[in-house]
Amino acid sequence: MNFDIPPDLRELGSRARQFVRDVVLAYERDSRRGAHGPNDALRLELVAHARDAGLLSPHVSKDWGGLGISHIGKAIIFEEAGYSMLGPVALNCAAPDEGNMHLLEAVATPEQKRRWLGPLAAGEIRSCFCMTEPHPGAGSDPSKLRTTAVKDGDSFVIDGRKWLITGADGAGFAIIMARTIVDGRDVGATMFLADLPAAGFRIERLLDTLDSSFTGGHAEVVIEGMRVPEADVLGGIGDGFHYAQVRLVPARLTHCMRWLGAARRAHDIAVEYAQRREAFGVPLSSHEGVGFMLSDNAIDLHTARLGIWHLAWLLDQGERAGLESSMVKVHASEAVWRVVDRCVQILGGLGVTRDTEVERIFRDVRAFRIYDGPSEVHRWRIARRLAKDAA
Repeated sequence: MNFDIPPDLRELGSRARQFVRDVVLAYERDSRRGAHGPNDALRLELVAHARDAGLLSPHVSKDWGGLGISHIGKAIIFEEAGYSMLGPVALNCAAPDEGNMHLLEAVATPEQKRRWLGPLAAGEIRSCFCMTEPHPGAGSDPSKLRTTAVKDGDSFVIDGRKWLITGADGAGFAIIMARTIVDGRDVGATMFLADLPAAGFRIERLLDTLDSSFTGGHAEVVIEGMRVPEADVLGGIGDGFHYAQVRLVPARLTHCMRWLGAARRAHDIAVEYAQRREAFGVPLSSHEGVGFMLSDNAIDLHTARLGIWHLAWLLDQGERAGLESSMVKVHASEAVWRVVDRCVQILGGLGVTRDTEVERIFRDVRAFRIYDGPSEVHRWRIARRLAKDAA
């Protein structure tokens, strides 16, 4: 693979880096950034800045107002956006909206794109993706999906319970995954598009979680007798699990890109502090214990970036790269966690306060080892492939 960065992407990355430093960082102390993420007023203000800077929704095709960048381009821009936890919010490339935009571009009908993708890509609305369910429903094992959609005339009636639904509070529409019953027969999982708010779709509670950087937070949702027209099926009836992979494989990778930027931010704060803070007559960085932690950070950041870039290159070549996405997701999430954990340790007492952004980054990145599949599930998948190949 060619690691040379094309001049246009290099320039775009530089613009994104400058934008985050000049505009976004100043919002990190904004009171509208709460326990359940930045509120919609703050999001819209940030989006307006990114729109003015020509950086809004860079991952979306030019037909829908984006920049149409490649996966390698995303690796560059999303890392720069992730340097602040508010950066992806500003560029409109945060989860779950970024993954939903990718899915809509790949699967939706022209009318569905006009109705939902256009406003989402413009940053006018948010969205949510309703797949995960509380016990005993679907989590890492999607075959346990319990939400049902029963065909009734020219529509479907959906019933079920979802939880850890990111951005549901205030979302303009939802993509809902449900087991589909047609004439009394289970024909498999299907994705449904639904405007919000809607009758039969109720947020039961907002979950108090470690992370606090997703607009709308994470919710538990009850769906009771929600009627969705057949015209609002996303993709084919019974093909929901296939389309879930269309969304999830690149979404795992873009998570890695954004959180790599956050880890780099924490590392930069730790390096600066280790240079100016003295202990026993010399800067902290002169002590071997601290110097080795910073060195290990640099190694983890570099190797995680190489893995991300290689997977991005594979996707740009049209490869499916499902197993590679599991490898990169595990390695990047674990490396990012190690980096930020070391940064807290280097900062000492300062690291557990909110005087720096490191404390928030620490809480947010811990969830990365669980979101989009826990590390153990991906390792299990890799191990199964190894056993199959050895047989």
